[in-house]
Amino acid sequence: MCIDVKLRKARAAMSYPDPYDVLIIGAGISGIGCACHLTMRQPDKSFTILEAREDLGGTWDLFKYPGIRSDSDLHTFSYSFKPWSSGNAIAGAQEIKDYLNETVDEFAVREKIQFQQRVLKTEWNSETALWTLTVSGPEGKHQLQARWIFSATGYNDYAEGFRPSFDGESAYEGEIIHPQHWPEGLDYRGKRIAVVGSGATAVTLLPALAEDAEHITQIQRTPSYIIARPKVDRLARLLSKVFSDRLSHSFTRWKNTRQQRYFYKLCQRFPGFARRLLETGVRKALPEGFRVEEHFHPPYDPWDQRLCAVPDGDYFRSIRSGKASIVTGQISQFEETGVRMITGELVVADIVVLATGLNIKLFDGIELSVDGAPLSIADSFVYRGSMLSGVPNFAFAIGYTNSSWTLKVDLVCEYFCKLLAAMDASGDSICTPELPATQLTAKMLFDFEAGYVRRAKHLMPKQGLSFPWTMTTDYLVDQKEFRSKPVLDSHLNLKAHAPRVLDKAA
Repeated sequence: MCIDVKLRKARAAMSYPDPYDVLIIGAGISGIGCACHLTMRQPDKSFTILEAREDLGGTWDLFKYPGIRSDSDLHTFSYSFKPWSSGNAIAGAQEIKDYLNETVDEFAVREKIQFQQRVLKTEWNSETALWTLTVSGPEGKHQLQARWIFSATGYNDYAEGFRPSFDGESAYEGEIIHPQHWPEGLDYRGKRIAVVGSGATAVTLLPALAEDAEHITQIQRTPSYIIARPKVDRLARLLSKVFSDRLSHSFTRWKNTRQQRYFYKLCQRFPGFARRLLETGVRKALPEGFRVEEHFHPPYDPWDQRLCAVPDGDYFRSIRSGKASIVTGQISQFEETGVRMITGELVVADIVVLATGLNIKLFDGIELSVDGAPLSIADSFVYRGSMLSGVPNFAFAIGYTNSSWTLKVDLVCEYFCKLLAAMDASGDSICTPELPATQLTAKMLFDFEAGYVRRAKHLMPKQGLSFPWTMTTDYLVDQKEFRSKPVLDSHLNLKAHAPRVLDKAA
């Protein structure tokens, strides 16, 4: 009896279906991207996507708060292989979900998605060269096997956002809401609203809520840098009238990636000049005499934390209209009618929205083990920003923090497909990144000062000082290294697996 038939009988006896070549965890923008790349570049590989939620979209399906949108332009946030055809360069969640739905249908990926399937545990077995995944679904727990896992869960904790507690909350008579759990059908018309926070969520909520609220007050302990950007890319619109969707998309993407990178480098190299440039833009957008130094002068340099982009300056327009205002300072406590600042000022509010940020949970908190030993992610190093040292046949996608997320995802998925092809050609089936003998100097995974990063630095893997052990944040550098460096190198421990027939199959 041939080995393949014996293995099939062994799996049937153990209630395992045939293993997938690749099992993708998560049907958000990263997971769908990986599935499309596999479909285009590795059509003979079997794969499925396990999605814990009832619909695709990830972040764009989870968050339901008013005004939710991307703060990256969609010509770079969309996929390289699927042109963004909308006239809006900055788009809302529904428009992004529509784009993702078009993508899964165009590339026949929808049929590969299994919804309401939450991965609880993954176990690698070197003797079988397989991952066994314990999955929870509507019909209970079951197990699947795969030769490779591709984690496309991002780094958000989808269950809970960051939610600090404040003195006196129990005395407050209004509603307290976190944007990650926005109540369906919340009626805030004619209400006084306080939004606590200064990041992208807060500056998105302020103009969206101001349309129907009596007044909205943003309470921020520390200001952020905010920049107005056109909602419509006029050059992209012009190009789309002259050239094909694919050609105009490619050129706009080329242009925007370089604009993003050059501005980031300007901020890093000349922070004083960049600060003055950003503050000048704010002064022009707000009424004369507005206290810009108090409300828009962060204590850190531009791009030490992510800049907040607001389409067509809608955030500033709400402030100019008088429908919105800003209070900068520390909260003392909640009271019956609102929020008391440490200065004594009372911000009266019927609703308080705590736009206080997210929590990081790598790989959605899934338990990982290799040959029976639990994996400590924090002890690992990243290889090419997409694999972990000492972990076989495991890849992941984490996008950029200082540019469009999907730019990195596209590069990682392209490399992943090349890696599978190279291993097929070499006859290898197990791939494990191994640290070099010389000890690496460890750095934080993200060289970024955002609060959610600082809170989770003890949970994240580390990076080294040079390729391929770095989490590069420069798309142009990544593009060159991913595409010009050898797919297989000395840092990868490659093995051909000779299947061992289980006794149970005899």
